Amino acid sequence: MKRLLFALFALLAVATTVAQSRAERILAEIFDPNSDYVVVIAHRSDWRHYPENSLAAMEGAIAMGVDMVEIDVQRTADGVLVCCHDSSVDRTTTGQGKVKDLTAEYISTLKLRNKLEVTEYGMPTLAEALDLCRGRVLINIDKGYNYYSQILEMLEERDMVQQVVIKGSKKPATVAKKFAAHSQNMLYMPIINYRARNWEKHGPLFESYLASDVPTVAYEICWDGTLKGERKIFNRVLESGARLWVNTLWDSICGGAKKSLKDDRALNGNEDKVYGKLLKYGVTMIQTDRPQLLVNYLESKGRHTLR
Repeated sequence: MKRLLFALFALLAVATTVAQSRAERILAEIFDPNSDYVVVIAHRSDWRHYPENSLAAMEGAIAMGVDMVEIDVQRTADGVLVCCHDSSVDRTTTGQGKVKDLTAEYISTLKLRNKLEVTEYGMPTLAEALDLCRGRVLINIDKGYNYYSQILEMLEERDMVQQVVIKGSKKPATVAKKFAAHSQNMLYMPIINYRARNWEKHGPLFESYLASDVPTVAYEICWDGTLKGERKIFNRVLESGARLWVNTLWDSICGGAKKSLKDDRALNGNEDKVYGKLLKYGVTMIQTDRPQLLVNYLESKGRHTLR
């Protein structure tokens, strides 16, 4: 029932806009139980061509036709949220230091690196990223739960609360308490690790989410092959009415080294062996490091056409 109510609420919110934006059309597909549309999420945006988490990388991903960009956030010493994966700026910029110890003004003077190359691009604030993506593409803000109230306020100012997905492995009661403090909330996705070293904790966590009233847009399932029966986990997600999200990034979160369903194994005409298998499993949200390859494949299968 909670899935149905959540879906109806989201569909109503989308339907109230006469001229739908692209982001609203993507949302309509996500919450349509009869849609077989597959949502493509660009991991750290288009990082193969531009510095990760840069505005240019977000633009590049949007141009490819992705549905969602994944970005990471950290908070500066003066309370500004910036788009940065690491806790420090050492790897990705010309500067040094922990983000939490640096001011936004100092960070604005740095240049982003693309591997070893120093580029012309600076590290964007979350506000700049939101303004760029608004109405054009959905956003998954990784580590966003850590700064929930601050981000929510920024989204409310821009009328884009439903355009953002956050995720985490907190207990449902903890999430429900946070959500109850606000009149509207971002889309939420639990992370479930189906792995031998995590399942003692994540098994009960999975069961508690399935039994809870916390509205879950999707479940992110990570598995490494150390436990058998991941298909049963996938099916239970689908039976709950939520979307099934898989990351095709590296072995340890999509099957393990022997049976990995990572992007690089889809190269050279092998898309069916990776992406095709995921479609058979019922996966309809895929976070990828090769967004153009995945978009092209899905379009060829008729699984990536917005209505």
